[in-house]
Amino acid sequence: MLLVVDCGNTNVVFAVYAGDTLLGQWRAATKTDRTSDEYGIWLTQLVERDGVAVTSIKHAIVASVVPGKNFDLKRLCQKYFNVEPKFIGEEGLDLGPAPKVDNPKEVGADRIINAVAAHATYGGPLIVIDFGTATTFDVVDATGAYCGGCISPGINLSMEALHMATALLPRLQVRNPGTASIVGTNTVAQMNSGVFWGYIGLIEGLVGRIKAERGEKMKVVATGGLAPLFAEATKVIEHIDPDLTLRGLVAVHRRNS
Repeated sequence: MLLVVDCGNTNVVFAVYAGDTLLGQWRAATKTDRTSDEYGIWLTQLVERDGVAVTSIKHAIVASVVPGKNFDLKRLCQKYFNVEPKFIGEEGLDLGPAPKVDNPKEVGADRIINAVAAHATYGGPLIVIDFGTATTFDVVDATGAYCGGCISPGINLSMEALHMATALLPRLQVRNPGTASIVGTNTVAQMNSGVFWGYIGLIEGLVGRIKAERGEKMKVVATGGLAPLFAEATKVIEHIDPDLTLRGLVAVHRRNS
């Protein structure tokens, strides 16, 4: 069995796969002061509770965009699962076609993995939108190569910044205003409308410009926790795939086994 770890700026997602079958998935906050022992005790209890024997896990692979957590995640795999993990970005790891960007080492591990999984599932060319701490738009060509993209502030980051930088605007959780008027008649409605429909405009605008610049028909795949919220309000998102990054890690591990 394979332990898969996706370490983002906000959350760390752990999952166990048997082949292509997902046996369990667990999520923890990404805290720089959390040790490998804290992760290990918490995770092994959840793994065993869900019917997976810790000793049955023989391999591990990690995608991390938080370098400060890599040591703890490596120690977690070594100490609690007795495996030596592979890290996306380490020398000698085959990720498929080389990225077509100025500096491949700058590209986040999650974005490369999303490209691998999306191309394997949907073919190419395509655009992958990941609603995470940042909202990223990644272009994958017909061969599966990562070709660059766009980075925007994540929706929750934008909402928090709006609250923190103003004296009178409250902290809100974004929601789809539905049939409510675009023009709000109170502060909360105005904030929600501006952020939600502003992001729909961002999604539709960037997707349209990317397609026009590339001059080709492209599929659009969305992942991340807020993908369903925005997909229901725009037709440019064709597929919602919440486990895209995890499946990409499984595919890379298989390719390098």
